Amino acid sequence: MKNQLLFALAGLFTIISCRQAESPDPGTREVRDYTIDQFMNNENVFGSSFSADQNKVMVTSNRSGIFNAYTVPVTGGDLTALTGSDSASIYGISYFPEDDRILFQMDNNGDEVWQLYVLDPGGKVTALTDQPGARAQFYEWADDRKSFFIGWSKRDPRFMDVYEVSTATLAPELRYEMASGDNFGGISPDKRTMAIARPINTSDDELYLYDFKQKQLRKISEKQASHKPSHFSPDNRYFYYLTDAEGEYNALVRYDLAGGERTTAAAEDWDIMYASLSKTGKYQVLGINADGKTVVRVTEAATGKAVAFPDFGQGDITGVNISDNEQQVAFYVGSSALPGDLYVYNFETGENRKLTNTLNPEIAPDDLVEAEVVRFPSFDGKDIPGIYYKPHQAGSQNKAGALVWVHGGPGGQSRQTYNPLIQYLVNHGYVVLAINNRGSSGYGKTFFHLDDQQHGEGDLRDCIAAKDWMATQPYIDSTQIGIIGGSYGGFMVMRAMTHAPEAFAVGVDIYGVTNWVRTLRSIPPWWESFKTALYQEMGDPGTADSVRLRGISPLFHADQVQHPVMVLQGGQDPRVLKVESDEMVEAMRANGVPVEYVQFEDEGHGFVKKENQIEADRKILEFLDKYLRKTGLKG
Repeated sequence: MKNQLLFALAGLFTIISCRQAESPDPGTREVRDYTIDQFMNNENVFGSSFSADQNKVMVTSNRSGIFNAYTVPVTGGDLTALTGSDSASIYGISYFPEDDRILFQMDNNGDEVWQLYVLDPGGKVTALTDQPGARAQFYEWADDRKSFFIGWSKRDPRFMDVYEVSTATLAPELRYEMASGDNFGGISPDKRTMAIARPINTSDDELYLYDFKQKQLRKISEKQASHKPSHFSPDNRYFYYLTDAEGEYNALVRYDLAGGERTTAAAEDWDIMYASLSKTGKYQVLGINADGKTVVRVTEAATGKAVAFPDFGQGDITGVNISDNEQQVAFYVGSSALPGDLYVYNFETGENRKLTNTLNPEIAPDDLVEAEVVRFPSFDGKDIPGIYYKPHQAGSQNKAGALVWVHGGPGGQSRQTYNPLIQYLVNHGYVVLAINNRGSSGYGKTFFHLDDQQHGEGDLRDCIAAKDWMATQPYIDSTQIGIIGGSYGGFMVMRAMTHAPEAFAVGVDIYGVTNWVRTLRSIPPWWESFKTALYQEMGDPGTADSVRLRGISPLFHADQVQHPVMVLQGGQDPRVLKVESDEMVEAMRANGVPVEYVQFEDEGHGFVKKENQIEADRKILEFLDKYLRKTGLKG
């Protein structure tokens, strides 16, 4: 694996060139070419947990080339490593609220069989969950901070039973056996009531409350709709949840535990993504999904009065976390053109500190491209939204190649957040339209359900409409438009290459589903809570639905592929098995089309090791330059 010295040397000896159109169009300008090593030498930092004394924040960073846990003073300073793995990624979860121990999780090279560990200040690591094949997940701290709750599939690999772990003994104690793929939704401060969400399909859930004292489970949801547990009030009187039962978008509802009355606590013209209260209920935080960007509102919970908060303009604020003493809040600010940086704001003094600088200093921020939201008509007249990136140097006399970028899911959303691969491709002259085709989340429940059991049909036609819209732009070469996507987006790539083989000049499939019958039959056991829901949306491979599933699966139509394809796959992927990509590549090669296959045996569903990300992204650009660009941008 490349170490920090190699990254430093790569940056030191990289020659940054400039390119400029021979006859620049108004509004175009030269930019510097950056290598993928430079883009990936940005630091990826996420998560936050305040230490017991509130003076430090724990984060997860990939600055060493692989994810590890670090700590940083709230007053500023360099990150200090808490863990030092050089092989398996470690993700920091939380400081212990009353001492300097930390909780972290780790899997085996992307197999998603997570285990939980405790690291004490002396360096001793204690495994909380160590049963082979059993998966574990941290849920939340108890209100008294003397224990915490986890999910663990020790009893049955399909079900994440709820355990309580004492901070004194670190011994998990079974509190509740899950069934029917139920999902944990939080426990009240007095530990009497637990919320449970039971998926019906990929958007709708039934909501239940379990009374530990009476040992009774009662359903509180009334209509079929999305019901997402949020939190209990500090006084144990109310339970809050998000639902679209009364409209297109998720609103925050307050449920009276004693009387059962419901009150809409907050509603917006977009989905409320999350809601939370600070420890004593002093502050309320709402996160709103406004056209692919997160808008955060912090208010006094008792009065609804807005709390003074730094203004970051068009920045996207994520990961809001208020300290237990309610004096400070940690959060990240980024944008489509800047990776997220960690800030800590003091409510009492108004002081706001930036604690990280994640953008590689070798990259000039002005060379990056801020995305814009666009909308274009699809085949049926419906407006389809997308996040659009236009290279600074592209113009009518200097036309660019272009890509339709398809997000994962089904039901995901491309958002106005930083993506190093997109910026790398745009920097090297490609227009990118990250489409939010029908079936995407964030645009109301009607739009979300438009593709139910019609996958690869209307949503594919949306992708083709995106290509047609791009072809009309004067700075795009209409013969040089390809399609790229990962996971479900990878399926859409291969669906396009097999069922609309003349639409796109190339396809880049990043661990995409190509055989839905196999994928749905091989769902990992810990996805039990999602399995039935996914069957409702996609179809059940054990029924007559298998005919339709086979019909939309690209593997069985590989002979239709006419244009070059690149496939990227992780060997440990538990969601899209490597055999699917193996078979798809073999079938396409038998058809005589150019196919490039990039494999990483030590990765899962998503590449997390920096050296692998660099290799994958470099090969993607090389493939596009070879098969799509042809003449490319001049310079």
